Amino acid sequence: MSQENSNKPKVAVIGLGNIGRAVAANLVKGNRPVIVADRKTEKAKELAEELGGLAQPMDIPTAIKEADMVVFAIWFDAIRELLNKYASELRGKTIIDPSNPISPDEEGGFRKIIGEKESAGEILSTLLPKDAKLAKALGTLGVASLAGAAFRKPAPAALFYATDDTGINAQIEELIRDNGFEPVRVGGIDQSIRIEVFGDLHEFGALGRTVTVPEAKERI
Repeated sequence: MSQENSNKPKVAVIGLGNIGRAVAANLVKGNRPVIVADRKTEKAKELAEELGGLAQPMDIPTAIKEADMVVFAIWFDAIRELLNKYASELRGKTIIDPSNPISPDEEGGFRKIIGEKESAGEILSTLLPKDAKLAKALGTLGVASLAGAAFRKPAPAALFYATDDTGINAQIEELIRDNGFEPVRVGGIDQSIRIEVFGDLHEFGALGRTVTVPEAKERI
């Protein structure tokens, strides 16, 4: 590991579905070490083998314990469960929430599973373990764009984030850049609804596509 990487916070991606796999692969492409974990430990081992030496497989409790930053790339309800189950292990950690509070509807689309004016980010912010910090990030794009638009040149794609804890802005922005995007802060967690599905700054909302940083800043 390079000296630069050894000074960066340790990142764990919990949950290796489409979003988790894309985030882990982007980090490795960005030369950032990453811990990968899943309820199915074999899944973590297989992905680490596929991604190479920068990816380290662990079980979920160990990954949370070892990491400084935890990306919960799992369903919204599952994040709520793990915040409670691992409350003591998550104390003082930086938690990244890419979740969208949706489920399939009867018409082949999706519907919100919380109130129309509620956001996953705000709900999760009330459930944080002691001294943990929360950022809403890495869920503002569909998986195809999260994988396909990463490291785009010459004009990188923007990726929005929100957090109340401005002291972690630099960490979150570094994580987003190591994913191959340019970070754009939209404000505090009370702005989460804008960067969740159906929001005006989500690819599957009014935004409708990836945007550059100048385009992103025009829309905030």
